[in-house]
Amino acid sequence: MPKTSTMHYEAASTLAVVVSSNEPLLLLSEDQNVVAASASFCRAFEVDPSTVTGRRLCEIGAGEWDMPRLASLLRATASGSARIEAYEIDLVRPGRETRNLVVNARTLDDGDLDRIRLLLAVTDVTDARAETRLKDDLIRDKAILLQEVQHRVANSLQIIASVLMQSARRVQSVEARGHLHNAHHRVMSIAALQRQLSTSSGGRVELRAYFTQLCQSLGASMISDPNRLSIAVEVDDSVVEPDFSVSLGLIVTELVINALKHAFPDDRMGTIVIAYRSSGKDWTLSITDDGIGMPLGTDAPKAGLGTGIVEALARNLQGEIRLGDAGPGTAVTISHRQGAGLPTDVSKAA
Repeated sequence: MPKTSTMHYEAASTLAVVVSSNEPLLLLSEDQNVVAASASFCRAFEVDPSTVTGRRLCEIGAGEWDMPRLASLLRATASGSARIEAYEIDLVRPGRETRNLVVNARTLDDGDLDRIRLLLAVTDVTDARAETRLKDDLIRDKAILLQEVQHRVANSLQIIASVLMQSARRVQSVEARGHLHNAHHRVMSIAALQRQLSTSSGGRVELRAYFTQLCQSLGASMISDPNRLSIAVEVDDSVVEPDFSVSLGLIVTELVINALKHAFPDDRMGTIVIAYRSSGKDWTLSITDDGIGMPLGTDAPKAGLGTGIVEALARNLQGEIRLGDAGPGTAVTISHRQGAGLPTDVSKAA
């Protein structure tokens, strides 16, 4: 077959592919005359197919494609000095909605080495951009609403805590006063958790900073003499999901309250240490004090509300609870190992 026939055949194939494409395509000459346009291009941009072929790109429609920057980039692409990749333009047409377009262009070898052809692909992203803006607006509105809810929750918790403390001062029963104090401590602990989470970015939580701030809040509300009692945090670089951090925070809160109530009677000095380590999906949380230790036998206190909370949270996290002698003091360790059993029994009251 003669060489000229081969080139004509390949050119005809190129035209057929462009015209029948489901994507908006234009085949342009080096001087940006339209050699062929896909039917989808004509439909998408509402131009008469009979008026496109043979005209310059800048003359299509009512001249809305007369874009000097796009023309310059097409000339650079034809010369081989540049490529158009995901170039965004606005198609402005009188009396019609402005469309956001993304264009890509490259030179096309159609078999004739003496001429240059440009294949211009156009994607209308107007609706996608609108959906993205709507999503961003919804996320922003949700963040504002969440911030307002958190502010109201914080105020409500402060009010509840104040009411409980006032009630504790008024009641005559020592037992009732103790229950009210316990309720006050737990409300304050929830308030501390809420404050730490409300200041996070809404994503994953860095445990070292989270536990440090949490324990500072607990110490401020429950330790009258920082020179006598202190809380230390020894946590690795673990970063966890918010739900997981809430459960860990509640466990830490309950066990710290427990230690502050039971471990240091008679103005005894001491330290409570919060430690956390993780490796892959395995993790260990421990709360250790150097107090008087846990009473045994008949002197051991009955399991209280705090114990039930800790056991339920540990079970939910698939963690195993171990209670031990810290010599002096008590150590409570909650650990998770893949495939391990889940005994969760804490006999020290909280």
